[in-house]
Amino acid sequence: MDDCTGEALGYTMEKLLKKGARDVFYTPIYMKKNRPAYKLSLICKEEDIRALEEVIFKNTSSIGIRRYKAGRTILEREIVVKETKYGPVRYKVSKFGDIKISTPEYDDIKAICDKMGLGFRTVYQDLLMEDLG
Repeated sequence: MDDCTGEALGYTMEKLLKKGARDVFYTPIYMKKNRPAYKLSLICKEEDIRALEEVIFKNTSSIGIRRYKAGRTILEREIVVKETKYGPVRYKVSKFGDIKISTPEYDDIKAICDKMGLGFRTVYQDLLMEDLG
């Protein structure tokens, strides 16, 4: 879209997420005649397409939408609570064969930072190191 404001895009993103979009993002691009523009992208379930298209047409200057189907591989995952030096923290544990990935939840890190006045990177790295130990 080469004639849509940043405010309209921000508002549209909020509405799309509330209507069921799994993720929404926009990317700065250049269109014909070298006009700066934004490409609005979203991921959604097939049954939500019509409602999400309505949000886009109602709130942006778009006059057309291109759609692409995509496959997805989903890792086996679970949320586990681990006791840390900061208190209990939720971790998302994902598995693929012999590969195991454990990541502290963003909301828990944010709460620790806000409560203790610490930096995000410090807490995140501490939690990752604790998890390895």
